[in-house]
Amino acid sequence: EVQKHSVHTLVFRSLKRTHDMFVADNAKPIPLDDESHKVKMAVKLRTEYGSVLHMPTLKENLREKGGPNTGDPYGHKQYSGNQGQELEYLITGTHPYPPGPGVALTADTKVQRMPSESAAQSLAVALPASQSRLDANRTAAGVGDIYRHAGISERSQPPGMSVAMVEAGGNKNSALMAKKAPTMPKPQWHPPWKLYRVISGHLGWVRCIAVEPGNQWFVTGSADRTIKIWDLASGKLKLSLTGHISTVRGVIVSARSPYLFSCGEDKQVKCWDLEYNKVIRHYHGHLSAVYGLDLHPTIDVLVTCSRDSTARIWDVRTKASVHTLSGHTNAVATVKCQAAEPQIITGSHDTTIRLWDLVAGKTRVTLTNHKKSVRAVVLHPRHYTFASGSPDNIKQWKFPDGNFIQNLSGHNAIINTLAVNSDGVLVSGADNGTMHLWDWRTGYNFQRVHAAVQPGSLDSESGIFACVFDQSESRLLTAEADKTIKVYKEDDTATEETHPVSWKPEIIKRKRF
Repeated sequence: EVQKHSVHTLVFRSLKRTHDMFVADNAKPIPLDDESHKVKMAVKLRTEYGSVLHMPTLKENLREKGGPNTGDPYGHKQYSGNQGQELEYLITGTHPYPPGPGVALTADTKVQRMPSESAAQSLAVALPASQSRLDANRTAAGVGDIYRHAGISERSQPPGMSVAMVEAGGNKNSALMAKKAPTMPKPQWHPPWKLYRVISGHLGWVRCIAVEPGNQWFVTGSADRTIKIWDLASGKLKLSLTGHISTVRGVIVSARSPYLFSCGEDKQVKCWDLEYNKVIRHYHGHLSAVYGLDLHPTIDVLVTCSRDSTARIWDVRTKASVHTLSGHTNAVATVKCQAAEPQIITGSHDTTIRLWDLVAGKTRVTLTNHKKSVRAVVLHPRHYTFASGSPDNIKQWKFPDGNFIQNLSGHNAIINTLAVNSDGVLVSGADNGTMHLWDWRTGYNFQRVHAAVQPGSLDSESGIFACVFDQSESRLLTAEADKTIKVYKEDDTATEETHPVSWKPEIIKRKRF
């Protein structure tokens, strides 16, 4: 019995088969025409390497390549000096030098010693072949002197050989090789994510969210000045904590102790003991609203960032401010910590990202590629890389020096939050309520989501302020402007057949920073 499929499924299957049939030939370069390639290479050799085409070379190199006249595809004139001689080495004199200290080197004062015939012969016998090769390359700077003084007519070999020989050995110079245009690799297939739960309870925008290390519950902070703890499995409210007198902008749960840390627009940074559900420590020092915080994974250190353009490092136990990281010229919107260097990363409204030396309390690197405020930074859980989000682009970077990897373009909105899991799914949440999901490695945008606002809310209350994966990375939680927390999960029924990657291996254009 033939299984019946919907027209939609059959069309997608047909598309996928067609794509797989032609993908091997897609973007293949046109085969090279030998004649035009020779002309192109000859022109390239003359323009780029004309000044060194006549440089002296060793006979032993010529013999390895099959004689001076073989293998010259470009028809250049050959120099036939020393054909009757068996000299294996170029014995050259010294470079010109002045006769004494403090004497200017001019044509009248220069001294140049030439080796005698017997000395030259004894030196030639003593030199090993590899040494002679290095020496020939090393004395090449004095080509004019060799030609004028050594009494040996210059020798050359075909340009394809002489130019491409480098000091370390006979590697071809990359400039002479035909380059294949880089193409985007095929992205890994990820199942689409679907909304499966909406949790209500806050009376204001939900500004921040964090999942506890045991994956039993999660915590949210809101513009209603409360911190709420929710059961992750059921979505039920477990506890409300009050104490902040303005919007709560950041929450994080410690993996090293039973503490919850929070910060807000009231300039306060609080440490809550979850055994007693009370504030046990305050960290005083910021001069304006505190926008974000993070805990160091291996030492008892808390880092906060603020609208006062600084980030502060606190000793969790003593409440002392260890360092004030100053250097940004506008509000610091986000901060992240890691165990490896650089241990602290900040993103700011001054459009820069800074990588900090935790011990010295100083900037290691400043990244100025973004053109607009950087409100979100996320570190990859496995790779030594990170991403930053700004209205102009999402950019990926390599640690430790912040080398640029690639742009992820297309999320044209104010990006408030980024999250990434071990599978390489990067999520960007924006101020207009849109959420884009990307393949980390290739930068392919495989899904776009814009969930409806909670009934009773205005359409303008569509916005994502924070998002996070739970510890199992099978759930994605978002904190939104319609006062809800939305929970997404992967669509178990989706397959690569029903949701094919509509990707073309197009030529990558070099992107400006």
